[in-house]
Amino acid sequence: MKTKHLFNLLFMALAISFGACSSDSDGDGNGNGNGNGNGNGNGNDITSISVEISSSVACGIYAGDTVSFAVMGNNNTDVTNSATISVNGTAISGNTYTTTQAGSLQVSATYQDISTTNNLNVNVAVDNAKFTKHVVIEDFTGTWCGYCPRVSYAIEQVKEQTDQISVVAIHRYNSDPSQNGYDPFNFDEAAVMGVNSYPTAKVNRGSEWTFPEPSNIDQIVDQTVCDNAPLGLAITPSLSGNTMTVKVDAKFSQDFDFNNTKLIVYVLEDNLIADQENYTSYYGGVSILSNFEHDHVLRASLTNILGDDLPNNEVTNSVYSRTFTANVPSNVVDTNEMSIVAFITNENFTGDAFAINSRVAHFGDAQTFEEN
Repeated sequence: MKTKHLFNLLFMALAISFGACSSDSDGDGNGNGNGNGNGNGNGNDITSISVEISSSVACGIYAGDTVSFAVMGNNNTDVTNSATISVNGTAISGNTYTTTQAGSLQVSATYQDISTTNNLNVNVAVDNAKFTKHVVIEDFTGTWCGYCPRVSYAIEQVKEQTDQISVVAIHRYNSDPSQNGYDPFNFDEAAVMGVNSYPTAKVNRGSEWTFPEPSNIDQIVDQTVCDNAPLGLAITPSLSGNTMTVKVDAKFSQDFDFNNTKLIVYVLEDNLIADQENYTSYYGGVSILSNFEHDHVLRASLTNILGDDLPNNEVTNSVYSRTFTANVPSNVVDTNEMSIVAFITNENFTGDAFAINSRVAHFGDAQTFEEN
């Protein structure tokens, strides 16, 4: 009997022990009752939720776009499938919503008995026509500048990924062969742009291309992805004898009422041959790049190099046109290598100019607007 009694006691003790280890309670056996041993009393429980956009909106949200949402717990658990999402106070089916008009959307969510405390504000833009975006790169360079091939190489790398760039090589610094800094393609008018460090690559006439440029080509390429520029350009250049006629059209997809919107039109020349100093490892790392091909070289500006004013009352779907007639620049070597770059700038909130859009065209082209 004693043996049987001892056996029963042992069985009960084991049962209690195993029961404690397999319990679904929040206790952890250390007496703090938090379920995870950190003493905060919350374990993995969800105590708050937030709603966020889960679809890509890098290029903005426009009327007619479908947006996807996700509901996340404070412990980073995705509870979207078990939550109810509301847009402007009305519950939607599932987690997607198709916008119908421009404006602001207030998005909230509820999971079990927990609701979002801060609504997600979603701005929806008017779905006017959008134009292919071309990035302007103004490369301040010189044949005497040993570090300038670094930017030339970076531009070549960008061209391998996109053709949506308008490159202008602005050569400086001296036109006198007997002086230091001599460059046979020097463009004196660029002095007013205030660049004194070479190389300098201005992106959309605002920010500088981050050094080292060949390692930062995404800074350029990423700006061409969205294709949602609010204005587009179309250029028609023609040549008759020594006379250039360049027609530039600009179409606006939204009302423009800017105080300092300007048009810049450049004449460029490719395939100009001259030796180039090289202190870089690019192009084989040789110190002199003999008979180096210089492209996109600025030969003339048909406008003020800082831009000519545009009317400040351009409205949606209006087209601004201007035609330039001029002689071929006297410094041009081969008219077959000429091209035109046009771009329109505005001022940002700090008063600095930036290019809204640009375009490059060759003589004989008759471009149309690139509307998306």
